[in-house]
Amino acid sequence: MSKFYVTTSIPYVNAEPHIGFAMELIQADVLARYARAQGKLTLFSTGTDEHGGKIAEKAKEKGMTPQAFTDHISERFKELTELLNISNDRFIRTTDKAHEQRAQLAWQALAKDIYKGKYTGWYCTGDEAFFTETEVKANKGICPNHNRPYERVEEENYFFKLSAYTDKVRAAIESNELVIVPERRRNEILSLLKEGLEDISVSRPKEKINWGIPVPGDKTQVMYVWVEALLNYVTVLGYPEHEDFKQFWPADIQIIGKDIIRFHAAIWPAMLLSMDLALPKQLYVHGFVNVEGKKMSKTLGNVVAPKDVVGRYGVDAFRYFFLRHVPSYDDGDFSWEMFETAYNNELANELGNAVQRTVAMIQKYQHGLIGNIPPFEHDMAQYQTALEACRFDRALDEVWIQVRGLNQYIDEEKPWVVAKSGDETHLREVLAYQASCLLEIAELLAPFLPETAEKIRGVFADGTIHPLKGTLFPKHETEPGDIQ
Repeated sequence: MSKFYVTTSIPYVNAEPHIGFAMELIQADVLARYARAQGKLTLFSTGTDEHGGKIAEKAKEKGMTPQAFTDHISERFKELTELLNISNDRFIRTTDKAHEQRAQLAWQALAKDIYKGKYTGWYCTGDEAFFTETEVKANKGICPNHNRPYERVEEENYFFKLSAYTDKVRAAIESNELVIVPERRRNEILSLLKEGLEDISVSRPKEKINWGIPVPGDKTQVMYVWVEALLNYVTVLGYPEHEDFKQFWPADIQIIGKDIIRFHAAIWPAMLLSMDLALPKQLYVHGFVNVEGKKMSKTLGNVVAPKDVVGRYGVDAFRYFFLRHVPSYDDGDFSWEMFETAYNNELANELGNAVQRTVAMIQKYQHGLIGNIPPFEHDMAQYQTALEACRFDRALDEVWIQVRGLNQYIDEEKPWVVAKSGDETHLREVLAYQASCLLEIAELLAPFLPETAEKIRGVFADGTIHPLKGTLFPKHETEPGDIQ
């Protein structure tokens, strides 16, 4: 049996979950469900990133310990996986003892490329990152992301010889040993690699940041948060000795947002090469979700909580919108008006109507008996190609070609006219074909809209109509923000 290992990035727990990460979760879920349907032994991992100065600072603001704060926010992300019907097999927290221990083992595997040195530069706790003199001057000394002055830092840290791996990482990407989609993101990272990578700090003094994993053999230093966070993809498998690690690594696909591509397409591969581990097979980089054309921000008051959307429209409508109406290879936009339009026109009127009409006619003309349902006959090569390329929007376009084709077939065949003609054989063939089309649509929708697919199967699967209780896409009459 072939295997399939898919991961999301692990979000930093300094804030509640937003729709951007929710989209990443459902993208990974589609791939995991699709792989399972193909009979692959599948492992799907997500989780939360919980160390670092920003977390300690946020916890202090709330009057909480870092552990209590991370416990609270991490639980919100676990709840999000349940809310969105995510089928993840693992949920890793970087505060898990097993992760901390295995991250220290990974550090030791990296040790040949780690050295101690002094660093002087500009730092922003909000970004958990250092910035160049040029960047600081361009921003007039104020971090634009957090509206606070950069800190001038002089400290002794451990460094990783990232510069030694520039050529090897570039060769892996150019040869498609590590596939990066979409193409523009691949070109972006290759452009960065042409300039050459510089050695990077991989630790911070404990006296400045004590909320982190201690560096093995040096109690005065903790691992830089992003270093040990990247290691979650192997520690969750039980690196280095566990059977899961031997069976599932390398990852078949890792899903990330475009803002962390440098970490995942340059630094992470270099770390793996240093550890003598295989590289992930593919990196899929999605864009951002804006709200009514603007970046989500608390200042603008336009942050959309996934629970508000799901609470009003249901989980499958949420999954549908973000998988089809946010471009898989670009940034996308959300508005309540756009969502309502997609819900009414596509889900309720097109798919929901096709199911309702078919059920009503089989009940009326054939007493609920479908008869022999013909086998599926549509060529789904384009659907499969789109999914394999992480073109979720195009894969659903292919499904909707069938949905609209079925409605057109019903309008052209006019079963109600056939029924009046008395041609029972032809009527039975027409209605059985409609049921067959809907069962095929359900199969194709299963990775995307699992609840909807199950409902449709339940109506038609055994040759007898079992009417839905309620509608295919029930809507709750609440306003945004009403859901608690």
